[in-house]
Amino acid sequence: METYDALLASITPDTGDTRTILDPATGTVVGKAPVHTLEDLERAIAAAAAAQPAWAALGHDARSAALLRAADAVERSAEELARLLSREQGKPLNGPNARFEVGACAAWLRTAAATVLEPETVVDDGETRAELHYRPIGVVGAIGPWNWPMMITIWQIAPALRMGNAVVVKPSEYTPLSVLALAKVLNEELPEGLLTVVSGGRDVGARLAEHPTIGKVMFTGSTATGKAIIRSSADTVKRLTLELGGNDAGIVLPDADPKAIAEGLFWGAFINTGQTCAALKRLYVHGDIYDAVCEELTAVAAAMPMGNGLDEGNVLGPLQNKQQFDIVARLVEDARDSGAKILLGGDPATDQPGYFYPATLVADIDNNNPLVAEEQFGPALPIIRYRTVDEAVTMANGLDVGLGASVWSADPAEARTVAARLEAGTVWINKHGAVDPRIPFGGAKQSGYGLEFGVEGLKALGVPQVING
Repeated sequence: METYDALLASITPDTGDTRTILDPATGTVVGKAPVHTLEDLERAIAAAAAAQPAWAALGHDARSAALLRAADAVERSAEELARLLSREQGKPLNGPNARFEVGACAAWLRTAAATVLEPETVVDDGETRAELHYRPIGVVGAIGPWNWPMMITIWQIAPALRMGNAVVVKPSEYTPLSVLALAKVLNEELPEGLLTVVSGGRDVGARLAEHPTIGKVMFTGSTATGKAIIRSSADTVKRLTLELGGNDAGIVLPDADPKAIAEGLFWGAFINTGQTCAALKRLYVHGDIYDAVCEELTAVAAAMPMGNGLDEGNVLGPLQNKQQFDIVARLVEDARDSGAKILLGGDPATDQPGYFYPATLVADIDNNNPLVAEEQFGPALPIIRYRTVDEAVTMANGLDVGLGASVWSADPAEARTVAARLEAGTVWINKHGAVDPRIPFGGAKQSGYGLEFGVEGLKALGVPQVING
């Protein structure tokens, strides 16, 4: 285990171009990240292609054992990784934030190692025997976001490595240090060249998506970038797993207990200060309990401390970058100007450093308002009143995205009935955004395609092969 300073120094380049990474809470320097080039990418892909056959030849058991050792390495450096993540991304150490994210990295590695994927006998009738196997793809490209940079990188690379692939990672330009440090720790237990992070700009991401040696691209991020990756990958017919924008809806049925669900609603919407693809971003509440839900949710949100992530008392942090701060501020101001009611927040301080936008609840808002129709990706939740469940379902399904959704009710059976009507990859009951490494996860409509996690996630990182005879 290295100290924080030693870990940061180990990923700081001695030569070449660098980018200075600033703490979004304070504006102070976190460190310097390399600016890798297309030539660096070519070297990484060549090294991955050279290392992959021997890794594949080890078999599932040996690869799983290596992933378990990698999980141990993450846990040995957990506090150092969490501190770096907090400083670079902005999320607090405590709550469902930096320490939680690093712990999830270890959990996903362990689950990928432990998940069983056996050959499937499709037909065996005495005359024909057909088995379905999954073979390694080769080299996988992983392009990650800035909101959960470590955890989502693990979501991409753990199943890829387990299935016998090598991986080249392109992190967000906003959070490269976290991913470089994570890879440095993982590589303590992995063969050389198998996993490489290329910390470059958009040109590196574009080349990774079109490179003929890359057999699959995994991407988490905006729908617009996902569409660009689809176009870039077309000439080489790459396999893709795309987890794109969300704007998730939640429906509160009239029998729900406002006080009982308030904290769950809050964390469903405000986890990672709202910067989560599968966060609750539109809340539809029946008119009979609308005022009570607004009151209870406001009480919970008002009690949640926001500030510098390294302060152990905080559970909400800044937005990661000014671009995202400006989007949230614009949408809330537009909602205010339209006559919507600001129950809490909506008035960021201008006399302090950092991209802090207060937890904001907006009531009495029209379903067509931009704060509802556009994905805000920040700590501002619109609360829309509805009269009938049919109306709520229609509004929830009215957008061209469908990553997740939720239904809140005292009657789980009724909640499941409503859930079945929602156009989303996952629908949670009386919770929102709770992902599990054993349970498949993926989007509907323009929220992407392909599944991650569990057995289905492993299959997505292999090439299906039928042996017939």
